[in-house]
Amino acid sequence: MERLLRATAEAEARHFWFRGFRAFVGPLVEIATAGRPAPLILDCGCGTGANVEWLGAAGRAYGFDLSAPGLRIGREAGRRRLARASVVAAPFPSGAFDLVTSFDVLYALDEVHERRAIGEMFRLVKPGGYAIVNVAAMPALRGDHSVLSHEVRRYGRGELRAHLEEAGFTIERLTYTNATLFPPLALARYLQRRRGLRDDVRELTVPPAPVNAILSAALRVEAAWVRHFDAPFGSSLLCLARKP
Repeated sequence: MERLLRATAEAEARHFWFRGFRAFVGPLVEIATAGRPAPLILDCGCGTGANVEWLGAAGRAYGFDLSAPGLRIGREAGRRRLARASVVAAPFPSGAFDLVTSFDVLYALDEVHERRAIGEMFRLVKPGGYAIVNVAAMPALRGDHSVLSHEVRRYGRGELRAHLEEAGFTIERLTYTNATLFPPLALARYLQRRRGLRDDVRELTVPPAPVNAILSAALRVEAAWVRHFDAPFGSSLLCLARKP
């Protein structure tokens, strides 16, 4: 896991996937914080805290994670609003945050802990506040990275909706993302499963600059489309949910 965290920390500033991720999530952050003076934001399972730093542009952002190596990497980068804690037992008061986020965390939890983590997010957000959740999608896309990231499941739209609504959330947006990458990714992951999954790969290596630029631009175009329409497939599921 530390190897994955360090690879992520090296790639997240420039890699096309992370540029696309921010393009998809940014508009939902704007919706969730609109009209809220100095909103409080909490990233649940923040890893190295890079998204806490990014979310800080929208409000006062904090993050927590159970991984000591991830927090150490974050603090080495100068990030200070980070705490060590579990997503199933967050040490923060109920109803304290305007927005809580969970980016690529739930898919690595077993069923019991996944339900508890969603319940904690519901507890932490203020009535009328929001949660933004991003998870790995479509079981057909399981591959080498699934092993490296300890992936327990990949979600379908109905499954994620049911789990969030069961906790009490109302779903406002639920869409697949990264549909642009689906054809080559589906082929690559199929071939990986055919030869046997491995954990010694580096999918997060930043590709050559021209390739990275083209893929970044393609995802930005997709993100502009997803502002208005829900994609029918993709490698991730992105949800904006509201606490009544």
